Amino acid sequence: MDYAKTASLVIQYVGGKSNIKSVTHCATRLRFQLRDNELRDEEAISDLEGVKGVFLTQSQFQIIFGSGTVNMVCDEVQKQLGALEEKPEEKEEAKGNVVQRFIKMLSDIFVPIIPAIVAGGLLMGLNNLLTSPLINGQSIIELYPVWQGLASAINTFANAPFTFLPVLIGFSATKKFGGNAFLGAAMGMIMVHPDLLNAYQIGLAQPPVWDIFGFQIAAIGYQGTVLPVLAVSWILANIEKRLHKVTPSWLDNLTTPLLSILVTSFLTFICVGPVLREAGNLLAAGITWLYNTLGPVGGALFGFAYAPITMTGMHHSFIAIETQLLADSAHTGGSFIFSTASMNNVAQGAAVLAVLLMTKNDKMKSICSASGISALLGITEPAMFGVTLKLKYPFYAAMAGSAAGSAYLAATKTLAQALGAAGLPGFISMKPDHYMNFAIGIILSMGVSFALTMVFWKKFALDQQDGSEKKTGSKTKGRETEGKETEGREAVQKAAAGRETITELYVPMKGQVLDVEQSADAVFASKALGNGVAINPAEGMVCAPCDGTVSLLFPTKHAVGITSETGVEVLIHIGINTVQLDGQGFEAFVSQGDKVKKGDKLIAADLDLIREKGMNPQTMMILPEGGNLDVTVYPGEQADAGDVAVKAVKTE
Repeated sequence: MDYAKTASLVIQYVGGKSNIKSVTHCATRLRFQLRDNELRDEEAISDLEGVKGVFLTQSQFQIIFGSGTVNMVCDEVQKQLGALEEKPEEKEEAKGNVVQRFIKMLSDIFVPIIPAIVAGGLLMGLNNLLTSPLINGQSIIELYPVWQGLASAINTFANAPFTFLPVLIGFSATKKFGGNAFLGAAMGMIMVHPDLLNAYQIGLAQPPVWDIFGFQIAAIGYQGTVLPVLAVSWILANIEKRLHKVTPSWLDNLTTPLLSILVTSFLTFICVGPVLREAGNLLAAGITWLYNTLGPVGGALFGFAYAPITMTGMHHSFIAIETQLLADSAHTGGSFIFSTASMNNVAQGAAVLAVLLMTKNDKMKSICSASGISALLGITEPAMFGVTLKLKYPFYAAMAGSAAGSAYLAATKTLAQALGAAGLPGFISMKPDHYMNFAIGIILSMGVSFALTMVFWKKFALDQQDGSEKKTGSKTKGRETEGKETEGREAVQKAAAGRETITELYVPMKGQVLDVEQSADAVFASKALGNGVAINPAEGMVCAPCDGTVSLLFPTKHAVGITSETGVEVLIHIGINTVQLDGQGFEAFVSQGDKVKKGDKLIAADLDLIREKGMNPQTMMILPEGGNLDVTVYPGEQADAGDVAVKAVKTE
């Protein structure tokens, strides 16, 4: 599917950008709030590739794409809509605990500007290749002076994103905090104005001083800083929002920008900037000192923990720290975080390549060949969630490999000078005189991870976990009555001729079980999203309906997907329109990629809260594969979690 084209046509058929107030998505649907619902063209939208149906409910226009596809289409729609705000930032910030909200805030601010920082960093690496004495003690520009101009130009290009970093952060952070992003950019420009003393010249030259009614303010710039501009952006956004509330509309456009910039600027240069500049310097120096002091032990611990940290999402908080380390590389020497991330990624890739070599399962080989190369190039999610976590012991091997490589890099003080692709392509982000040590670190990480994976494979008989040793023709578990089943785990059976795979799914929560056609949600009732059951829950605990892997956990926790051991995809959607609660009233006990057994706790839903918010807690369990399965459902008036709800037969 051409997601960009589909998104463009969706925008056109709902009445154009001017008709869209907001857009978001849940596990299966694209959700629009339109200014005029009469402008939508449902017939044209229904004919688009990937669209499984359209629906208008409570003034919200929904387009059904299904799990996975809806994320890609929504991303493209939001990209093409540009600065259109989806929902108030205050509501979004209310999700999660303080640490989770802080990490998400940093991620939302820094992720959009990473391409600019990466571009500058890689250009810096290219400049160093031209200017470092790599060839018999001489650089390329010394051997070939004709390249001098190119090196000088590239150096200017490379420094720009770091010199004007406050402009990038100011724009992104002010937007995140709910202010005018362009005022944030203007504030960033003020902080790096050429009339100020350049931050990199502090201690080398005397700064100009503003004498305002006898009060003297040092005019020092904030090139390459992170903490000051984050705080300034927050102050600016809050001043602007408060002024909007109290300023008459006929004065708002005139005085609000003026006062916001004026007040924030004086606060920046009088107190906020100097204090947080020093705090940022102390943070970078402290982290560098800690890393250098602990040496290989600290490197090993950080490398060992990096993969679990990535699973929790905590690695997003490293972005701000790494940016500060790189911006202040004259004092810190560079970033050890990128080096450690590279060791982790190649270790994951090596573990997957070892599985590729050992497994006899064709499907696993296919997954390994793609995800292993991807991990070596810097993208580890397919490798982690598709292979190493699934088999568990290769994940441990990769952690050990990452620890070994990171310990060596810490012992040799091998640091990165830029962001980039953390893996084999990471060489260009390293200092040229660190290439050899970086290569040795990679060899150590990959070697330890590969070897341990092979040892674990044989010691723990992992070939019995990857599907290589599965037997056909096993005895089928019986069932006593409709809606009831014999004791035991998921009933997976092969017919005598080996042509059918039968999967039984159990009721995920106690309550009344109905055919999904009786769902109160017209979209689910139409079976556009798949066949299955609707449950009027008596209790809010949602349990795993089968053995398998958590393939999807929606951020708002109102929907969870599981891939059964037989390969059947299952989606559990808790409540109708509960995506609007933004996670309020839901508690997840699993994460994406977790292995679960039938009956394991997945999500706890506060049914009373859902009802108080005027929503229906009816929960759907569906099989999105649709036509690939022969599905039989087993309704029950008072079903318990663990009773058989669905039988799915897949013909081989």
